[in-house]
Amino acid sequence: MSVSSASTNEEKETAPWEAKRTQPKRGRLRKVITWGLGLGLLVFIGYGLKPQPVEVEVVSVTRGPLTVHVSEEGKTRIRNRYVLSAPVAGQMQRVPFKAGDKIKAGETVLTAIEPTLAPLLDARSKAQAEARVAMAEAALSRAGEAVQIAKTTAQFAETNWERVKKIADTGSVSASDQDNAESAAMVGKQEVQSAEFALQVAEYDLEQAKAALMQMESPKVAGAVIEVKAPVTGDVLKVMQESSAVVTPGTAIMEVGDPRDIEIEAEILSRDAVAIEPGAIVSIEQWGGEPLRGRVRRVEPAAFTKVSALGVEEQRVIVLVDFVDPPPEVQRLGDRYRVEVRVAVWKKEDVMLIPAGAVFREGNLWRTFIYDNGKAKAVTVEAGRSDGRMTELVSGLEVGAEVLLHPPDTVMDGVSVKKRN
Repeated sequence: MSVSSASTNEEKETAPWEAKRTQPKRGRLRKVITWGLGLGLLVFIGYGLKPQPVEVEVVSVTRGPLTVHVSEEGKTRIRNRYVLSAPVAGQMQRVPFKAGDKIKAGETVLTAIEPTLAPLLDARSKAQAEARVAMAEAALSRAGEAVQIAKTTAQFAETNWERVKKIADTGSVSASDQDNAESAAMVGKQEVQSAEFALQVAEYDLEQAKAALMQMESPKVAGAVIEVKAPVTGDVLKVMQESSAVVTPGTAIMEVGDPRDIEIEAEILSRDAVAIEPGAIVSIEQWGGEPLRGRVRRVEPAAFTKVSALGVEEQRVIVLVDFVDPPPEVQRLGDRYRVEVRVAVWKKEDVMLIPAGAVFREGNLWRTFIYDNGKAKAVTVEAGRSDGRMTELVSGLEVGAEVLLHPPDTVMDGVSVKKRN
């Protein structure tokens, strides 16, 4: 009985219908797992396809000063340069000087010329020599008068500048008037220096003309050597005729000048030059050192045509700039050195400012995007002058408004955005 009962229990445990009952439970579990994975995949795909906020850089509208500049390449040049020429016809000796050599006015002998006999015996040449002496004397008188006029003008400008400095503390003189008075005093000193240089050259020309006439009137010294001396103290800039040769009157020998007396010549587009006035402040950059301060001395009245690198014809105007209180390092600059000038053409001390990269053109309107609770909102604004970095905001926003800087093309009105850290 015990054996039969045990076998009966085993049959119950291994009965076929018991196995069939477990199969539906396993099938349901697989279905639940499969549907769960599928649903999770759909949720993941849906989340990936959901539009994400665009990351943008946000800046605020502020108030402050704004100065608009005109930037252009320029080059230095010696203010007063002189071309020495042969005073008489004859055999010129070889020039021993090279570009850069120092010379001293009235002492340095640049070359010597031994006149030929033929011109000395020519009556017409003698008459021409006498006329050159008279012309040189007249030029000397004119140069002397120019020096006196320049000194008088400089003295008046210096007196006016001293008067302006004394009353400047009271606030009765504007900053513009102070700048104009200082500029006039500085220009007056430079005009005196230029006039004195011209007087030295006139004296030199008169001596050369008298030496030539002396050769005409004294045939017995026809073989005498005429020395060509330096008219000013400075440097040799260029030697045109270095080798010994037979020259005629007026043959260019060399070019001399004082490299310490330099100015800047900038060729500026005519549409920008109309906004530049003498006395305007200039920042001189890209010359090999720290930015320097300069001032516009003259805007030439005539323009000229220049073809740009792109083949476009442009009308340009020469603007001359003087250094203001230059440091000793400026002496390293020579003639025709490249610089970059930034001329101030407009300035206002207190305006609303918005970065230039935050405004853009849409038809005839200026537009910008503001940050509005996680959304980009397009706003029409009125923009004024710009210096390339900041733009004057006339109307459309208030100080403190947050705008999008350089928004990407995906940003549109109403698009979700988030601030970039």
